[in-house]
Amino acid sequence: MLALALALCSSLAWGVADFLAGLKSRSLPVASVMLVAVSTGLVLAAAVVAVHGAGPPAGPYLGLGALSAVLGSVGLAALYRGLAVGAMSVVAPIAASGAAVPVAFGLASGERPAGVQVAGALLAVVGVVLAAREEGSTELVDETIGQVANGGRGRVARGAALAVVAALGLGAFLVVIGAASRGDVGWAILTNRVVSLGLLAVAALALRPRPPAGLRDAAPAVAVGLLETTANTLIALATTLGLVSLVGVLASLFPVVTVALARVVLGERIGAVQRLGTLGALAGVVLIAAGNRSA
Repeated sequence: MLALALALCSSLAWGVADFLAGLKSRSLPVASVMLVAVSTGLVLAAAVVAVHGAGPPAGPYLGLGALSAVLGSVGLAALYRGLAVGAMSVVAPIAASGAAVPVAFGLASGERPAGVQVAGALLAVVGVVLAAREEGSTELVDETIGQVANGGRGRVARGAALAVVAALGLGAFLVVIGAASRGDVGWAILTNRVVSLGLLAVAALALRPRPPAGLRDAAPAVAVGLLETTANTLIALATTLGLVSLVGVLASLFPVVTVALARVVLGERIGAVQRLGTLGALAGVVLIAAGNRSA
């Protein structure tokens, strides 16, 4: 039960962090938000390792921590940008479908899903398709054949493609950070933060994003860094206490928090079909978690 509690707490922290990051990314470049957040997280992670006092684990574990940074950075960049340009109530649930990645990893590792888990996975896929559609559009971009057809059909919602990238990146991150944490949780997070900062520094040199105007402008990104690193630490610890396929999907419930905040703070409204898809995607994640619990 401790692993489940830690995973749920991580989803709460991620949900708040994603809302703040998406909101701040509307006034500050994503690269700047992430740079401040990761720098803050690095300080926190270094403090945890210093207090813990353990030496670094074997090289392969550090390598996995570095890989988790690459996957997590790509996933978060796509998520934050998607939250900035699209409706949070649509983007966040699509990103949550990344819960299927730990499930697939579990299957490849010999786990067998319960019937309710299969139903949840199917429901999540259908929900993603519905949530990613905008009603009322007169154009449909057919990405397969590169043609535009008129017929009153919907088009892909703003931020949906970025949300799919986020789902894949963050889902893979959950699997890899779990493997890295087998060596040491603190060092896994510290390695993740160090490599993430290096990647963002390179991106900042190339993009030259506008930095925060001051401490007040940077404060939301600092909060994101504290929340995100806390969430990463909680989920990393949870993976050492429970199955990755279980804690991974529970950690993926973060959109519940993001959507709730978007509704309350921003007053976001979405169409009926998108609302149905959003609920379906979230319900699918819950069923996947329930299936793992009963397995």
